[in-house]
Amino acid sequence: MDGKKMMGAVLPGNSTVALHEYAVPTPGHGEVLIKMKSSTICGSDIRAIYHEHQGTGPERYQGVIAGHEPCGQIVAEGPGLRRFKTGDRVIIYHISGCGVCNDCRRGYMISCTSTEYRKAYGWQRDGGMAEYLLAEEKDLVALPDELSYTDGAQVACGFGTVYEGLEKIGISGNDTVLVTGLGPVGLAALMLSRALGAAKTIGVDVVPERRRLALDLGLADQVLDSHADTVAEIKALTGGYGCEKAIDCSGNDQARLISIQATRKWGKICFIGEGGTVSFRPSPDIIHDQKTIYGSWVTNIWRMEELVERIVRWGIHPEELVTHRFPLEKAAEAYSLMASGTCGKVAVVFDEEIRA
Repeated sequence: MDGKKMMGAVLPGNSTVALHEYAVPTPGHGEVLIKMKSSTICGSDIRAIYHEHQGTGPERYQGVIAGHEPCGQIVAEGPGLRRFKTGDRVIIYHISGCGVCNDCRRGYMISCTSTEYRKAYGWQRDGGMAEYLLAEEKDLVALPDELSYTDGAQVACGFGTVYEGLEKIGISGNDTVLVTGLGPVGLAALMLSRALGAAKTIGVDVVPERRRLALDLGLADQVLDSHADTVAEIKALTGGYGCEKAIDCSGNDQARLISIQATRKWGKICFIGEGGTVSFRPSPDIIHDQKTIYGSWVTNIWRMEELVERIVRWGIHPEELVTHRFPLEKAAEAYSLMASGTCGKVAVVFDEEIRA
């Protein structure tokens, strides 16, 4: 594709999107060129890049093509490939690590310790908000035919992140699961908790549109507003005990406190939502009730592969959380809507993924 041009979207950091023309890249050794099919927008892009470039270290945005939830089809190969080939449908694990540090060898490229080689797609190297994406073969996960490209884009960050957290605390048919923060990540937590067999799911959010979406999609048995009596309401719904498991996807201090206080004795809580703070009383809130709080950041690549297999087995479709699709030329509208917080997941789509 020498000499061919493509359009790509960047985020200047002033709540706008800029489209620029780029040369279509040529894959080198161990690399592939991917024709983009779907690239969904993550809340972390809004939090740390879209409004203002706030990130440092792993979250430092370097003016590259945006989008770290990409999914597409290989259209060109560099030399030295070992598994994938032209025509394969693939999800891209969104951080390319050095491959040889302890974290990379565990599959957690998100935690790669190399300051030279760790580069996240859409943050430090070009991401999925373009017609083509250059990726390393080691960062790819096969997309089964049973799943759409927009299903795959959701796995690329949001669903993988949630699945990691749920695996840490364990979800079964014994559990009532509380999810605080019902943005796309919270909705994914509800969907996966149901797939894992949760007996009952409860959601909490301050945004009416998000509460309504969780109910309309059939992901929660009860959905509550966040206020002074929310913990009491949750305990009333659980026989006075509280929930066995809680997942905070909000990053909000009050929501995090609700997730702690509404969890029953011996329960487990996982914090997934980024940013913010939280204040609680250690003795009555966690120590005396023998509760455990976990932190979880993204996932590893083998677990992402496992999740894709299980999504097919469970017969669920992450793309059901996508409420709006936009072509690349309307990326500005896509990011603006996602920033409003009044929708589900928003996707920038190409080719067969362009539909209502």
